[in-house]
Order: sequence, then C-alpha cells, then structure tokens
Amino acid sequence: MGYYPEVILSGRRINENMVTFVANKVVKMLINKNHVIRSARLLILGITFKENCPDIRNSGVVDIFNEFKEFGTEVSVYDPWVRHLEVMHVYGIEMIEKPEGIYSVVILAVSHHQFLSMDIRGLVGNSGVVFDVKSALTKENIDGRL
Repeated sequence: MGYYPEVILSGRRINENMVTFVANKVVKMLINKNHVIRSARLLILGITFKENCPDIRNSGVVDIFNEFKEFGTEVSVYDPWVRHLEVMHVYGIEMIEKPEGIYSVVILAVSHHQFLSMDIRGLVGNSGVVFDVKSALTKENIDGRL
C-alpha cells in the first residue's frame, strides 16, 4: 500500500539493539569488578518468551546467549518451565538442571515466579554481577537493570 509504519519499525530497531546494549553493560560491570571476560561464568535465568509459561518461540534470550558465547564466556541457561530436549532441538542450547557453584554474572532474563524467590545474589558471591533485564528484582539485590 506504500505506507511505512515508522513507529513500529523504530520499536523493532530498539528491540534488536537491546541484546548488544545488555551485553555491553554487563561486560563493563564485569571489567569494573576486575573479572576476566573470557573466563567468566555466566548464568541466564529463563529462556521462555514470557514469565511462567513454557513457550520458547520467539525467545530473545537466545540472542543474549549467543552474544555472550561470542565473548568467550561460559554460558549456562536455567529455566524450570521448559523441556530441555525441545530447547536443544530448536536452539541447540543445552540447559542445566539447576544452578551450581558461583557465577561471575547472573542475568534475570525472564521473571518466572521461581526466580523471584531465589537468592540470586548468593549465586554470584561478593564480586559478581546481577543484571535484571525484567526490572523484577529490588535495586538492593542487583548491579544493573534495563
């Protein structure tokens, strides 16, 4: 019809650049806390499209996973709502059964109710970074958010 919806296209551009924005913010926070990026252990909480549902279609979390893999970090993904074999088949990502050990970074990507009751700060220790993509955690428990 010849009509170009600039507002919609602008919104799409912002969403597409959000992965780079998150990755850059997290990497800068790690550097400020004297972490070596290549040896950083990163945990992403959630891979579904939205909270408290098992739908993995159109998940933007996959792009965050891939971006951090390019940095050379060890990236783990935990999501109690998904079928692990489905995520492996669709995205080639091996899910973990549960978080273990101390991570350099924890990114809350999907605000499942299970995550909101977790001790996420305890997963990173004193020198780690907690980044809240969904703005679901209190400011006292995070290092950064969108």
